[in-house]
Order: sequence, then C-alpha cells, then structure tokens
Amino acid sequence: MSARPPLPDTMAAMVTMGHGGLDQMVWHRDWPRPDPGPGEVLIRVRACGLNNTDINTRVGWYSKAVSEATQGDAYATVDDSDPTWGAAPIAFPRIQGADICGEVVAVGPGVEAARIGERVISDNWLRDPEAPWDLTKTGYFGSERDGGFAEYTTLPAQNAIPVRSDLSDAELATFSCSYSTAEGMLTRAKVTASDTVLVPGASGGVGTGLVQLAKRRGARVVALASESKHAAVRALGADRVLPRAPEDLHALLADETITVLADVVGGPFWPTLLDVIARGGRLTCSGAIAGPMVTLDLRTFYLRDLTFTGSTVIAPEVTRNLVRYIEGGEIRPALAATYPLSELHAAQTAFLEKRHTGSLVVLP
Repeated sequence: MSARPPLPDTMAAMVTMGHGGLDQMVWHRDWPRPDPGPGEVLIRVRACGLNNTDINTRVGWYSKAVSEATQGDAYATVDDSDPTWGAAPIAFPRIQGADICGEVVAVGPGVEAARIGERVISDNWLRDPEAPWDLTKTGYFGSERDGGFAEYTTLPAQNAIPVRSDLSDAELATFSCSYSTAEGMLTRAKVTASDTVLVPGASGGVGTGLVQLAKRRGARVVALASESKHAAVRALGADRVLPRAPEDLHALLADETITVLADVVGGPFWPTLLDVIARGGRLTCSGAIAGPMVTLDLRTFYLRDLTFTGSTVIAPEVTRNLVRYIEGGEIRPALAATYPLSELHAAQTAFLEKRHTGSLVVLP
C-alpha cells in the first residue's frame, strides 16, 4: 500500500473573530492545522452543514438580554457573560461548524492507527468521559472547541462515529446537529406509534428530521410549513401538511388528536400551537427561531395536564442510533444546496432567508 502524503502545516478556514455580523467570519488560507491530542483524531473535513446554533452563537442571540428573533445581525444589547448555548463566554478566535462528514487522517496517543481512513460524522456533544450523563460537564463542537468550517478539525475519538453509506459527503453532513436534535426531542417526549405529532417549521433542518424520525417511530405527523414547501415536506412522509400559521388552526385540526407538539419555532404563534395539544399531551422544545419570548396561559398548562420538556443536551446514544438509521436506509437527507466554504457568508445569508427546504452545506 502506498504511503499517505504528508499533511500540510496550514489549512483554509473560516474563523469567527468575535461576536457580531458576517464580517466577524474571516477567511484564512493559511490557518494553523490542528494536531490530535491524546484520545483524539484528526479529520479531513469533506462537508459541513449549517445550523441555527452557528449564527445564534456568533450574533450573541442566546444572551438573556436579547428578546427578538434571530436576524443574523449583531445584537447591541448582548451581555457578554451569557451569549452562548451554555450561558458562558466563548473563546475567540473560534472555528465554528458542527455537522461534519470527513475522513480520519491521523490519530493522537491512545487511539488505534486502524482508525485512519475511516469515514465519519460527528457526535457534537463533548462529554466528560467519567460522567457522560452530567449535563453540567458538556460542551459543543464548534462552540467550546473548534469545529468544521475548515479543511481539518480534531475531535475526541469517541465523537467521530464511523458511517457506512452510499450517501454523498454533503448529504451525510445534514444529519449530525439537526437530526440528532430532532431525535433527542422525540426521545425526551417518549414519542411512540400511538402519538400524533405536530411539527411547526417542518421545512427546516430540524423540522425535516422531526418529520422522518417521528414517522420512523410509527407516529402520525401533522406538519406546518410555507405552502411553497408543502410538496417537499409531504415527500418526507408527513401525513398532513398545513400552512405555516393558519388563521384557524383549531378548525383545521378538529379531526386530529395532537398528543405531542415538537417545536423549534416559538414566537407569537406559540400560544395557538400550545392550545391545540390534547389533554395529557406533551410539548418538547429545542429552539425559538421566530422569537424566544412567548405568552403562556398557565391555565392551559395545568388544567390540561400538559408536560413540557426542554431538549438541548441529548442522551449519549442518540447520535449512534442515528447512524444506525442512516446505514439502514430508515431516514434520508434533505439537502437543499451546497456552497464552497469560502462563500460561507452567502450560505448563512441564504440560510436566514429560509427559502429552502432541508439543510445547506459548505464544502472546504
């Protein structure tokens, strides 16, 4: 077998220099390539998906000082003490990007050399090996450590999950964040074949994952999306597709028993969504793309015996289960478009315009 060519000392990378607008993401052609530390692997990134988390962290949207929807612009009111998902400051410069597909090209001390050459996707949750279930000891790839908006990145070996699939690199890069978020929500809400799941924002990355993964569990799925996207959402398996914010949602759902609301939208329509959940039903939430501030009538909550579950840090087995579903052909990617990594500004602008169905991916 021929020897592998030596790895370069530098790499191309899109580096976020601080909180702010798109101008804070700076293109570098000679950024230092990382080396894998003990227990880590070096991955040549072949594709990296885009997610709300990338933008939310850059602009400081997670700060409690911010109350409106994400627009992709810097927020002047950000409190720098709590601008990230974990309510702690982030270190800059930082290479963002979590949803990678790539190839292991080197290993650090303690990792078997046989892993070199593996095709992998990322489990983005960075856990304490001694306490993997401790939510207070977690970080996120592309946030608490450099991510995949670069030609190379490093990960703890256990976070680089081998995948055997005929899907393209770009297609595989649609799964790690969006679909693991969706599966984490459904797991937290204990969705089964006896449920009818209402999915607002069904055309987005998490939404397309929710539709497919709820159907995989045998549930009935009612999806909400802009009418131009109905055919694409229906093709993913939704049983019914309704307008994004119907004037009379109650009337449209008169013949349905909504037992689970799987929401990443929030915003002003949220009280209407909550009000259609059946008695004893559940809300599972992992986002607020239409705005984090909502109106809650506590009588709806307690008189209807509802259960609310927030879902951010997923169970350790969720991403590995997701890979099993991919390899078994039980779910499929919803890849909307690809961009060169050097055009990440344009890709994130398109992401925020939300004219697409599924996920956008950049290619180093």
